[in-house]
Amino acid sequence: MSRSPLLDTPGAIGHPDGDDARPDGGVASHYGDPFAEQRAATRRAVVVDRSHRGLVVVTGDDRLSWLHLLVSQQVADLPDGAGTEGLVLDVQGRVEHHAVISHVTGTSGATGETEPAIWLDVEPGTAEAFAAYLSSMTFWSKVEVRDATEEFALLSLVGPDVAEVLTAGGVELPTADAGPLSGGGVVRRKDWPEHAVDLLVPRPALADWWRRLTGAGATPAGLDTFEALRVASLRPRLGLDTDDRTIPHEVGWIGSAVHLSKGCYRGQETVSRVANLGRPPRQMVLLHLASGDDALPPPGTPVLTAEGGRAVGRIGTAVRHHELGSIALALVKRSAVAGGAELWVADDREEGTPGPATVDPDSVPPDTGEPPGRTAVRRLQG
Repeated sequence: MSRSPLLDTPGAIGHPDGDDARPDGGVASHYGDPFAEQRAATRRAVVVDRSHRGLVVVTGDDRLSWLHLLVSQQVADLPDGAGTEGLVLDVQGRVEHHAVISHVTGTSGATGETEPAIWLDVEPGTAEAFAAYLSSMTFWSKVEVRDATEEFALLSLVGPDVAEVLTAGGVELPTADAGPLSGGGVVRRKDWPEHAVDLLVPRPALADWWRRLTGAGATPAGLDTFEALRVASLRPRLGLDTDDRTIPHEVGWIGSAVHLSKGCYRGQETVSRVANLGRPPRQMVLLHLASGDDALPPPGTPVLTAEGGRAVGRIGTAVRHHELGSIALALVKRSAVAGGAELWVADDREEGTPGPATVDPDSVPPDTGEPPGRTAVRRLQG
């Protein structure tokens, strides 16, 4: 995705490494005071430019039944106005794509016609590959798939005053999960961060919508604010908090993006086997970092045991939170967390410094006992 025009907004600060150096380089990092922006997001309302994300739109009579066969979520009977998340897995059950899904009847194309459509919001730079995969699986189904990234852009509103901002901006908050925007696009509720709404707006009108929302009372905030709130909410991002071995159970996508009672999709065997017979080899936790003013570790930085330096995981997204300090999501071996081992973040960059890391106990998934399938097998064997 190209550079957002909102980077030319007064006060906008881009990422220091440049627009193409990282997946979020095309939008503003902050507007001068990241911590003040985070506080505004928890006390009032902020608007965040997330227009670098990709969008795939699916229309046609078979859109729901067809998509149901390809993704991990139950979408065959998704009502108009409903939203969810879904994954595309490989044959080993590893995550290839993650999408935020909205089923909305509205204006989804350049023709201006109203039609029911599935909106799939995906990670920056992945829409083309995602659309190509979906298109390759249409066969005789009555569906049309298109990469709509250049047509629509994503803005996020966060904060307790979001409803007031929307009202002042002339936007009706849907009673369901999502609804159409006047003039084209979608408005949808989010279940995280607290008090959050997404607007998928026509890309040519992105700057106009920004002025409309800031004029209605929203404080401009950079992506650093949104990412800090995301990490604190234990919400992973594909490609940052996952690697090429990640399965859904490891990062908390069971339930939100995977329906355990649903079958007939690629990778379903692994999902079922882990859910019924075992536990995932790794789990995502929140780490508190002793980084001080040092540069934060990039995604992929090894997590080691403090004693012996044995690799037990990887850092995902590391951020500076206005209340929690330096924190990061990390995928670590279950044994390292269960054993309460002290951890160490390795960093061999010149500007980085290795340091200790503490697992937030509230981020460790509870041990619910023996998986039901394993209990049944043990009883049969006994």
